[in-house]
Amino acid sequence: MEKSFPLHECHVNKVTIIINRTHAILHSIAILFLIHYRLSFFFQHPQNITIPTLPWLLIFVSELILSFAWFLQQACRWRPVYRNVFPERLPVDDKLPAIDVFICTADPKKEPSVEVMNTVISAMALDYPPEKLHVYISDDAGSDVTLRCTKEAWNFAKYWVPFRRKYGLLTACPDVYFSSSEDDNGDYKGSEFKAERKKMEEKYEVLKQGLRKIVEGHFTTNVAINNTRDHPTIIEVINKEEDEVKMPQLIYVSREKRPSHNHNFKAGALNVLLRVSAMISNSSYILILDCDMYCNDPTSARKAMCFHCDSQTPSSLAFVQFPQTFRNISQDDIYDNQIRFAFKVHWYGFDGVGGPIISGSNFYIKREALLGSFNKQQDYMALKRLFGPSNDFIKTLVEDYKPRFIKDGESSRMSLENANILASCSYENQTVWGSKVGFLYFSVAEDYFTGLNLHRKGWKSVYLNPERQQFLGTSTTNLNDSLIQWTRWTSGPVTVALSRFCPLTYGSLKMSLVQVLCYSELAFMPLLNCLSLWGFAIIPQLCLFNGIPLYPKVSDPNFNIFSVILVSSILKSLYEVVTTGEQLKVWRNEWRIWMMRSVTCYTYGCFDVILNKLGMKEATFLPTNKVTDDEQVKLYEMGVFDFRTATVFLAPLVTVILINIAAFVGAVVKALVVDDDGDQYWEKMFGQMFLSFFILISNFAVIEGMIIRRDKAKIPLSSTLWSVVFSMFILLIGSVILC
Repeated sequence: MEKSFPLHECHVNKVTIIINRTHAILHSIAILFLIHYRLSFFFQHPQNITIPTLPWLLIFVSELILSFAWFLQQACRWRPVYRNVFPERLPVDDKLPAIDVFICTADPKKEPSVEVMNTVISAMALDYPPEKLHVYISDDAGSDVTLRCTKEAWNFAKYWVPFRRKYGLLTACPDVYFSSSEDDNGDYKGSEFKAERKKMEEKYEVLKQGLRKIVEGHFTTNVAINNTRDHPTIIEVINKEEDEVKMPQLIYVSREKRPSHNHNFKAGALNVLLRVSAMISNSSYILILDCDMYCNDPTSARKAMCFHCDSQTPSSLAFVQFPQTFRNISQDDIYDNQIRFAFKVHWYGFDGVGGPIISGSNFYIKREALLGSFNKQQDYMALKRLFGPSNDFIKTLVEDYKPRFIKDGESSRMSLENANILASCSYENQTVWGSKVGFLYFSVAEDYFTGLNLHRKGWKSVYLNPERQQFLGTSTTNLNDSLIQWTRWTSGPVTVALSRFCPLTYGSLKMSLVQVLCYSELAFMPLLNCLSLWGFAIIPQLCLFNGIPLYPKVSDPNFNIFSVILVSSILKSLYEVVTTGEQLKVWRNEWRIWMMRSVTCYTYGCFDVILNKLGMKEATFLPTNKVTDDEQVKLYEMGVFDFRTATVFLAPLVTVILINIAAFVGAVVKALVVDDDGDQYWEKMFGQMFLSFFILISNFAVIEGMIIRRDKAKIPLSSTLWSVVFSMFILLIGSVILC
């Protein structure tokens, strides 16, 4: 009997585990000493208490909150694992399972059609048997632009896909291929290849011009008047006829939307694709992609199948998650768009304790994990109560349903009719779609909540981060879009955290304690960070402004507790930055953007959730703006902040800086000029002065944008003036209350 070799392997980095756990133990001991120091204050004799109790209590609470956030983070560092795959060991193409690709787009104004169509074309160019690959594009805007552009993309793909296969190109996306300076010609460098490449590049330029004309013509005519919340179902199979060259199927889907029905954002669109695809292809596995997330490496499907098709993989594997990587990250990534802490640190830790969460895009998921598994003896009426009244859809659940969509014209027509019914806005009424099956609706972060429920049911996942980037997206290049995006990303998990689905209580059914803590860290992180950072950014400064010490004197042995905690945190974060292959400036940028997000988008995201819980505001979903502005891109590449954003974001940021400036400058003046015993004042207030100085020096870009810069992207004078008013009010009222 021939020996079967594994298709993948898993490595546990013991050195990293030892370092992480040793640091966690030592840091925990320091935190316990800090707690003892703070608590001992309350057990002093009243006559010995010279510091007001309220500020001491508030800063203690801030320290406890931040310590709890740190504790939850250690779960993601408990057991990191790293995986390799061997796609060359996969079975022959005939034995590979079929794959459906779901691409979601929602707004042609914010999501450039050239980028969206590159995603579609790159998905069709995956290195996978074309008859087993089916690409679905969901147009939630119901725009004629997207349909027409999809047809143009198909016409180009008929040439691009065979060209990529013939020459074994390592890049599936034409835009990346033609704009890259790297040599990606496979083993071909002859005159024939160069001639074909030149022709292909000309065809691609024609495609781009055609797409832009369609978009410009649409938005400059009356046709552009289009209600994205009120339109019928449109489903069109782009390649109805069989071509000489085998090509994947391409299907355009625009679900019905009416103002009287809740459309449930991206999760609703994905569930429609689940039902529609069941009638057309019904593939066992599904690749989910954001509309701007190109397939960079065509082998991602085969790499994912190294897990799904391996006999040594447990049947409980639900999905394979790849990282999100971006093609437009600058050398000085000031907005931390690469999200290093997630895709280069936390997700490896997640993988070691049950698997990472669904990360919005770039994952191959088993259809059975979303819909369940049923046998032919299942009660059809019971299934209809769960999945809706369509008999044909129920058949896809309980039978080995193999659509003959292209070859059988009558079956194709009937399948499309059924698919139109399944995409209607009322189909999900009185069913469990979005509550028990499919992608779940409870939170706008459908990826987080769906992943939590899958893991709670006992499903597993794996994280694969090959050396070559499998997918490439487009990140935000200005502060406004970045903060809006993170506000949305904040509100989703926090909604789950502040509900009956809180991971700490809800997630323990079939999940390990460490995995529960990992999910809890993501859910509570924005809330814990914004509460603690507001405390650290204001309370010590108000007390410094009024000469009230909150930290021990430098000569006090207790001062070492705070020094150890600070140095321990900085050294550990520096270690992780360096070991993930990044430069020291990445550490600086991450600290700065963490503070910025904590007092802006984390705060507003949490506030939005609270208003929603109180019934004062409905949940909203704002697509991230993917339209690039040359001026904004230039500033981003130069490492210069673009502060052209709403005052609602700038005001808290500038207010915090002004309060710290007032406190620090006031303390320096008092130590040098006013106080007779300056040395003693320095020793007594050094901790608070250092904290203010650290905040100011870390956020010097804000000071620069407020005072020094004179370009259009500086902080507007109006925002600065409002912040001056807010900071004066906080200093006045805070001094009265706390002191």
